[in-house]
Amino acid sequence: MVPLAEQPLARVRLFTRPGCHLCDDARELVRRVCAEAGAEWAEVDVDLPGPGGVSLREEYGELVPVVEVDGVRQGYWRIDEDRVRSALTGRSRRS
Repeated sequence: MVPLAEQPLARVRLFTRPGCHLCDDARELVRRVCAEAGAEWAEVDVDLPGPGGVSLREEYGELVPVVEVDGVRQGYWRIDEDRVRSALTGRSRRS
């Protein structure tokens, strides 16, 4: 996995950690939805040092997996596929 500071900009960011089964599920969901939408995505290991040598463990540690689209958090733990898809296509989700 490429450290956050070295990653290209991506519309979707998936924050994970090794050994997380929910992260495995979220990775497949993000891979599928981004392929459908033609969107770039990047995976960030929250335990690796980020910019300035600071890890994201404190911010994201208990929430992983976390999915952000265009810098806006779309979900954590169990990711809602429709919400991610809507964020990528610009459709608002109505309750």
